[in-house]
Amino acid sequence: MPGSGRSRPKSLAEARRLVAALALLAAWPVAAAAETVPPGAVAVVGDGIPRPLTDRPGDPARGRAIVVDRQKGLCLLCHTGPFPEQRFPGTLAPDLAGAGSRWNEAQLRLRLVDGRLLNPDSIMPAYYRIDGFVRVARAFAGRPILEAQDVEDVVAFLATLREEPVKKESP
Repeated sequence: MPGSGRSRPKSLAEARRLVAALALLAAWPVAAAAETVPPGAVAVVGDGIPRPLTDRPGDPARGRAIVVDRQKGLCLLCHTGPFPEQRFPGTLAPDLAGAGSRWNEAQLRLRLVDGRLLNPDSIMPAYYRIDGFVRVARAFAGRPILEAQDVEDVVAFLATLREEPVKKESP
């Protein structure tokens, strides 16, 4: 097709390769997308959520970045932990140091998804719940605070925190 900028396959084999490549390209986004468990469909077993929320493993480095991010994770508003570069951590909630030795991944996951299932009086936000809230800003309605992969990244990071906090002596 002169002037169209397109070229025709020169052989039947080349045409088949082109069709196969286009089929793979069309299917690629679906195959590459991580499968996630939607909020509200997580299965709580005992005091944890044993099944990960995604089919991709959590990344501890990304999880740490979320934990110390005061805009996204907000963890340091209430928690302290092994983050010497972070100033003014909270003291309302348990120290995150040693979290991986106190709780397993399933228990950590439940605490992030919705800790109120364990303690209805908890002040910890439900990071992966979308219903049952009052006065939610329109921009956040129907959306969890953290995406499923973010939760898995934070779980992976907290699971690495094995060393218990150092007790400070009173003066």
